[in-house]
Amino acid sequence: MRDHQLLRWLAEHYVLSTGQVAAALFPSLRAARLRLAQLHQIEAVSRFVDVTTGSGQYLYTLGPLGAVVHPTQFNDPNHAGARAPRTSIDRTERIIGSRRLAHLLGTNQLFIDLIGYARTHEHAQLARWWSEQHTTAAYAAASYAAGSATGIQPDGHGIWHTDGRTVGFFLEHDNGTEPLATVLRKLRGYEQLGIYGPRYPVLLRVPGRRREQHLLDALAGVPTAMPVATGIHGEHPAGPAWTLTTDPAKRRRLDQLPSDHGPDNPATNLQRFTDESDQPS
Repeated sequence: MRDHQLLRWLAEHYVLSTGQVAAALFPSLRAARLRLAQLHQIEAVSRFVDVTTGSGQYLYTLGPLGAVVHPTQFNDPNHAGARAPRTSIDRTERIIGSRRLAHLLGTNQLFIDLIGYARTHEHAQLARWWSEQHTTAAYAAASYAAGSATGIQPDGHGIWHTDGRTVGFFLEHDNGTEPLATVLRKLRGYEQLGIYGPRYPVLLRVPGRRREQHLLDALAGVPTAMPVATGIHGEHPAGPAWTLTTDPAKRRRLDQLPSDHGPDNPATNLQRFTDESDQPS
């Protein structure tokens, strides 16, 4: 069960570090390393040294056996419509060589942190974890059904449940490499989605407090169809790490952010979350 969960994640989310796998699935880092070594030996996973931080830890992707188990995996982090790789080695090389490798790891870290939190909190659960390509495809279909040409392309999408409250969210993971205007332009697609689909908070997660303040200043007094909240890398996403642009004086927990699953209309809100239809990732 645990091995299959790991392979499902690698199929959709491309890459996880040793530390991320340990936090999400194992009682200790040592236990994770031992099992990952075994999975690597039978070619269920492939591994390479982390070149983004110089930490020397291994990063893991699907191996040949894993690709057989999950043949419909996402194949190229740079190009959603790229031709399928000839082999799992080809897929791994695309990930290693991707300019988005550090971005993928940063995006995945938020979800891993939530999964790790849920392991030690009985009433917490990450009920949905979708990658950029999964989310983009799902909501493109909804956009088409609603007659809208504007789609969204978040870095990830999740449904977080804790203490009796369920909050959906879209993640925009920012490494500080884009102009603020580019980050703000990403909100336009959410404006359209808010008309016919869910109204989940858009989480703008940035590297530092200064960049966060610049975003808050730029969005001060600007009405948005979707709630928008800012946060900082390294702050635990389940805790009081989020600042709503409409109320910058207070930091909130993720479960305290406003969230609406949207109208119960299968024609236009195709991905509407219900507890019965979605199982934990």
